[in-house]
Amino acid sequence: MIRVGRGYGRACLAGVDAAADADIIVFMDGDGADDPSRIAALVEPIRCGAHDFVIGSRVRGEREPGSIAWHQIVAGQLAGLAMRALYGVRYTDMCAFRAIRRDRLMGLGMREMTYGWNVEMQMRAARARLRTLEIPVPCQRRIGGASKVSGNLAGTLRAGTRIVSTIARIASERDPGRNARMRERDA
Repeated sequence: MIRVGRGYGRACLAGVDAAADADIIVFMDGDGADDPSRIAALVEPIRCGAHDFVIGSRVRGEREPGSIAWHQIVAGQLAGLAMRALYGVRYTDMCAFRAIRRDRLMGLGMREMTYGWNVEMQMRAARARLRTLEIPVPCQRRIGGASKVSGNLAGTLRAGTRIVSTIARIASERDPGRNARMRERDA
């Protein structure tokens, strides 16, 4: 067992540090909402060399009734629109179910130790021009525990505030490649 203290991003980073020998890192929620049999679908595009980062999309996948709240879908779509405007990428979700080459992740300079971890990774991956793929993944109702994010209004507001502040912080950082990407997108 790894003990790291509080914070979603802190826990993710501790897992990455513990997997120092891994080439590919897979993230997924431990509440049963993500289907571990889909890990191969996330990893294969990386393993074959076609992509560096593969993210699951619950929005594009089959969703069990009650598995994802409407505000989670809207938040993912709004974050996706912001990232499209900033970096020209298309994301439909901020799903935790994702895989990334460990060396690429370590090169992103992740700093967010709370709920903003997922959106920071997506923004930094877009900024670094990682070869990214979003694939549909099924979403099931959680089988363990109560959600700290979607389970109550206070949790939703706390996570939403952190995600919005993370988007603002990353977007305001200097990005020397932004102008070239915008010209390329508009061409």
